[in-house]
Amino acid sequence: MGPLQRASVGVRILVVSQMYPGPDDPDLGVFVADLAEAVRLRGHELELAVLDHRRGGKRRYLELREKVRRAARPDVVWAHFLVPSGLIAASVDAPLVVTAHGRDVRNVGTLPGIAALTRRVVRRASTVIAVSAYLRRELELRIPEARGKTVVIDSGVDLVRFGSATRNALADLERPAFLFVGALSERKNVVRLADAFEGLGRGSLTFVGDGPLRARLQGRERVLLAGRVPHEDVPGYVNGADVICAPSLLEPFGQSILEAMAAGKTVVATRLGGPPEFVPPEAGILVDPLDVPALAWALEAALALPAPNGRARAAAAEHDVKLQAERVEEILLRAARDRPA
Repeated sequence: MGPLQRASVGVRILVVSQMYPGPDDPDLGVFVADLAEAVRLRGHELELAVLDHRRGGKRRYLELREKVRRAARPDVVWAHFLVPSGLIAASVDAPLVVTAHGRDVRNVGTLPGIAALTRRVVRRASTVIAVSAYLRRELELRIPEARGKTVVIDSGVDLVRFGSATRNALADLERPAFLFVGALSERKNVVRLADAFEGLGRGSLTFVGDGPLRARLQGRERVLLAGRVPHEDVPGYVNGADVICAPSLLEPFGQSILEAMAAGKTVVATRLGGPPEFVPPEAGILVDPLDVPALAWALEAALALPAPNGRARAAAAEHDVKLQAERVEEILLRAARDRPA
């Protein structure tokens, strides 16, 4: 199928995901929703069996199972996250394609029983999609059955949304303006980022997101905690920043990094995990996330790169969500076509 050429015959796709944006949690699983919508626009009928909220603990997965049970029989099921979404989706009498996003792979070998359940999902799936080559290697190491049936397709980025923002949510802050978007968690390495920023002695650092480490960031000079914001407001923050920071201890892919690059922004990102696969030297600085002095140097060095950064934008364009949707579509169509009679 040629670039952006639509399928001549649409199929019925059941999308199963434990993360999807909703009224109470508009930032939840936006990357799943964006790619699903891009696939739908290629001429397919999508039914959603998703969780669009964070409340309910593990009991909410019973809600997801019930939604899957009530769904019409599709031509193919596309699940996001191996367990539990993929496991629940495996009960549907249709070919299964499942996307691994990161945490679901990390859980294998760390949470009791997850390895056996993940192995069952992988065996059931016609194709497993990993969002980075790093994640594919990790999955195949933990679940050898994934070898030979796992392909790499990331979730892509909306080039229009992040390339055309005019609002500047950081206009009133001291320059240079550094920005972090994501969970305020240990894995996201936000405390070391704040420590490194303090060493600069100038500028501002804004955190968009929330999480358990919020208290350790409060009260710091020139540090703003914006909290969670609707995903449609994120481009305004990105547009207003000089440098986007994502020094995670580990990043299976790095969605916020890709979105920043799509906006023509220079990034400071972890060198562990997926970012080295799509962040060229001209687009940003890759760092050892545990090295605070190196992180402080990277913040300063990033300011020397062009603004706007055309090379960052060009690198992100290779991951246009429309292109990724076409690649996913080919896999879904093949799974539906090869379904046993």
